[in-house]
Amino acid sequence: MNKAEEFEELRPLLFSIAYRILGSVSEAEDAVQETWLRFDGSTTLPTSARAFLSTAVTRVSIDVLRSARVRREEYVGPWFPEPLLGDPYQDPARSAELADSVSMAALLLLERLSPLERSVFVLRDVFGFGFDEVAAAVGRSEAACRQLLVRARRHMQAGRPRFEADRRERQELAARFFDALKDGDVGALQNLLAADVHMAGDGGGKAPQLARAVVGAENVARLLAAVFPRMARIDVTFEPREINGQPGAVFRDRDGKVLHTLALEMLDGRIQAIRSVINPDKLGHLGPVADAWAVDREVKRARRQAG
Repeated sequence: MNKAEEFEELRPLLFSIAYRILGSVSEAEDAVQETWLRFDGSTTLPTSARAFLSTAVTRVSIDVLRSARVRREEYVGPWFPEPLLGDPYQDPARSAELADSVSMAALLLLERLSPLERSVFVLRDVFGFGFDEVAAAVGRSEAACRQLLVRARRHMQAGRPRFEADRRERQELAARFFDALKDGDVGALQNLLAADVHMAGDGGGKAPQLARAVVGAENVARLLAAVFPRMARIDVTFEPREINGQPGAVFRDRDGKVLHTLALEMLDGRIQAIRSVINPDKLGHLGPVADAWAVDREVKRARRQAG
């Protein structure tokens, strides 16, 4: 294979590494493109294209993450990863690690790690790279990488989410949730939610969002049952999809433009968390983005007229 063919074969892996380090689809795509430029511009042919490209995309991602940390500290409201509808990299031997590591809950835990800890954890525990490969990628000794991994694992295990193991059960629970949401059925919604469920939205100050997280089954159920039937009356629709490997949905306005995504986190037959991403800057990779402020105004106008 020539360089371009080798790169395209490895592109899914490179994107998946970058996305887990960065939590951003757009930044991961940029990191992959920068990696290609470095590969294409190299005058010597590396012994292993996989090793060269994995190292390059990791180093680019670390640099981007360091600058992104400053922006995220100033972020308005909760920061959530950009929603990912499908992981392009698949490895049957590591399917469990790949699925777990791309969830919003896991990516939020990764945010607590330093860029080096995060990169070492992603390369070693998620993708199964050898310590020699990890050390080369992050520019540290193998001994230092082992220490970084110990710290990273400690942080991740302390807050590690445990998801429903049975995919069919998760899908059935999600289907019941969205049916109840469509009907505005408070009781049905409440029965599906954990007692301490929390719901939060990421608008980044660029779209309407909850003033603070809503906690408790009754509070969340009442809010959902009040808001979504009103949105349906102005032709907002939703399409159930997997969001970051977990059940969720993409919501669209009457013109089919993306309004927001909703991701569900489940455990013990109940929904534990509901996370919505409505920041338009995080939705562009899903298609044309709706004007969330205009939708919000129309919902309020319809409510006043109905009242």
